[in-house]
Amino acid sequence: MSGEAPRDSSETARPGSTPGGSGPEGLLIAALFGDLSPHPWRDPAAASEDPHSLFEKRSRAMGWLSDLSTVSTGGTDPATDRATDTETGGVAPAGSWSMHEAGPELPGLGPDSPLAAWFQVGIGPVPADRPLPVQPFLCCADDVLSRFGALTLRAVQMLLPVHQLRSTPRRAMLPSLDSIGWFSECEPRARTEVRLTMDSGTRPSIPAIAPELLRSLRREEQTLFVCDSYSVTDHPALAERSPFSDHHWSGPPRHRATFHGTLAEWSLDAVGWLAAFLADATAREDLTAPVLLTIGKADLPPGYRGTSSVTPPARR
Repeated sequence: MSGEAPRDSSETARPGSTPGGSGPEGLLIAALFGDLSPHPWRDPAAASEDPHSLFEKRSRAMGWLSDLSTVSTGGTDPATDRATDTETGGVAPAGSWSMHEAGPELPGLGPDSPLAAWFQVGIGPVPADRPLPVQPFLCCADDVLSRFGALTLRAVQMLLPVHQLRSTPRRAMLPSLDSIGWFSECEPRARTEVRLTMDSGTRPSIPAIAPELLRSLRREEQTLFVCDSYSVTDHPALAERSPFSDHHWSGPPRHRATFHGTLAEWSLDAVGWLAAFLADATAREDLTAPVLLTIGKADLPPGYRGTSSVTPPARR
């Protein structure tokens, strides 16, 4: 059901449960902030699709969608080697998700909010050799929004289910680094200064591991984001609040670190890869709880307001 808040009923997939009420699953949620200029040829009154329906269709077409309610369970969870004790539901295959919600409006944000759209999916435990599928998730969102208009992206806020990842040994390569070569041919003029903030909510985890995260970002294998510095006291205004319900993680935002640097290109593709890398690096520090990630352009005006969100289809 598009346009509704992330679900908060007994059927909501929360960390540790599937939509059917059993089996391990976490929430991957993204709020995309920016100006979405509608296509002049699109007639909202005649439209039959909304962000939710198109995201589901695109996910299915690309092989990223898994209906957890139809996956058989029992035996051993291959990602964690823990015996599962579930009756219904299941674990999504690597690189896929179960569809939850999406919409042009997120309750709690004002009508003048620069939110273009938001998307929520469920993620099962991720195999040790795979990153959190944030990159395909955001690429799917990008494909969906391109059907509605041209997006001028300003910032992205995500809830990352880091607890669904296995901790990578200190000397082992992080799984996300396997695909870093995709960005080796970025146009030099596409480089963009950004600020990214990681927040562990009421848990003091992120400030404590910030020096290790900085070391991970500065490893030579990671070439997408050049990190200049970080701070545990100076943060962008957008990172001071969360568009997501606190019960989905250890909210509200409280303990955070902000990293300053240059991204090879400003795109949802690049943001998705970087988010997956940061999730890998965070899991290696044994943080086993969802993390709020905010990535925005460094020149983002503190009080800017976007122009529009996706116009939903007419009710029939």
